[in-house]
Amino acid sequence: MIELPVRIPCDLCEGIAGREEKWAIIDECSHTLTVINPWQYEIGQCCVITRRHVATLLDLSDDECGAIISSAKRVAQALIETYEPLGLLTFQNNGIYSGQETPHYHYHVVPRQPGSDWGIGPPQLATFENAGRQKGTKHDPNDDALRRERVQVSAASLIETASLIQSNLPAKRP
Repeated sequence: MIELPVRIPCDLCEGIAGREEKWAIIDECSHTLTVINPWQYEIGQCCVITRRHVATLLDLSDDECGAIISSAKRVAQALIETYEPLGLLTFQNNGIYSGQETPHYHYHVVPRQPGSDWGIGPPQLATFENAGRQKGTKHDPNDDALRRERVQVSAASLIETASLIQSNLPAKRP
């Protein structure tokens, strides 16, 4: 059994309901919302979240799976146009032992730039030169709280970033 984080109320459900302004919407469809991530470790970092409250990949319907990837592709194209990143990182965590922090499915779409505030970043980046951190740097969890505070930006800034990305979304197909 996958152990899930506990958040009551669910912060993503609160954002969908409009009770938290930090979740600025970039794009939406019947199954998903694409939002700006309130923690901007990378400028333009987004999440595709399900409208329905489900915790993991294993809980998704087939229609939700298709909508998530389609939404991720749309925002990825907009991020390329907006930021001309070195690369795009996409990922999703299932359970606390994979790094999932909220019990609501969300798929990250991250434009990667040199000198980000991601710090250690996802472990797979350790093997790549110029991936935003010095080679051989060990993760020091003592810096996590300070880094998380530093990358939390104002609601106004999030809305401005979301609007910029939204302006570069490709046209929806009929």
